[in-house]
Amino acid sequence: MSGARKPSGRSSADEAATRKRGRSLAALGYIQPRTYEELRAVLSSGTVHFPKRLRQVAIFLWQHPSEVALGTIAQVAAQAGVQPSTLVRFAQIFGYSGFSDFQGLFKDHVKGSWPEGRVEQRAEAEPSAATHFLRGMVGASQASLGRIESGFDIESFEKMVATLAKADLIYVIGSKRAFPVTTYLSLTLSQQGVRNVLVDNVGSTALDQVGCIGARDAVLAVSFSPYNSITPDLVAVAHERKARIVTITDSTFSPLIRLSDSWLEVVESDFAGFRSLAASLAVGMALVQGVAARRGT
Repeated sequence: MSGARKPSGRSSADEAATRKRGRSLAALGYIQPRTYEELRAVLSSGTVHFPKRLRQVAIFLWQHPSEVALGTIAQVAAQAGVQPSTLVRFAQIFGYSGFSDFQGLFKDHVKGSWPEGRVEQRAEAEPSAATHFLRGMVGASQASLGRIESGFDIESFEKMVATLAKADLIYVIGSKRAFPVTTYLSLTLSQQGVRNVLVDNVGSTALDQVGCIGARDAVLAVSFSPYNSITPDLVAVAHERKARIVTITDSTFSPLIRLSDSWLEVVESDFAGFRSLAASLAVGMALVQGVAARRGT
């Protein structure tokens, strides 16, 4: 009988899990991200390719750091539309033992960002459901606009203005939730005397509406996750025909990024399943004003 001690099953399992996490991280070619900003840099590098569910997690984490920081694993999983085990698997890919360990990146990121006044209770009657919803949507809109104020890519914005100002004709493309934004931008461009075409897909004619697009034209595209609209197909047609493309979208995972000459990230907050459009409209209107000013219209 050998005198050597047999390692416990738990010890072996832990070592195997550690090796697995290390291999996953090494396969990505990155060291363990220590801050939220480092994690975003990894995700935006374009070199990390996730399967469907992990990609779904990555998009949610990108867009909702506050919810990730403040929620339980069950809450975050429900909001992201995945199982809690998927969050754990995502965290382990980046070298963390589990989700709570990984969540520390997000907690550090949002720490101190909430003014003390926001947690004070108001001495007033219980609001109605409609009033509660209104306050929630106002709060979501304020959060969306706050992101623009705190982290806006001025260089990309100016490039987009210059591209649109030089175009013979601007095609404005967006569908589903983005359609209210593109409709208003098309209207205001017309009011400023800037020739444009709103690709509205009435009668399923969207492909016909972009049929005459050429290299001297430009596309202003707006698209939000889950990116399951016709917009990427239409933008791909414009890209093949050498039109210049500028995009407003909500994460580096958008399929429009690789087709765009320049793009802006605009992340909208939501309340009770309804997302704000405040920031998208604000950025879009600034683009219209910039184009009109450059053209002298």
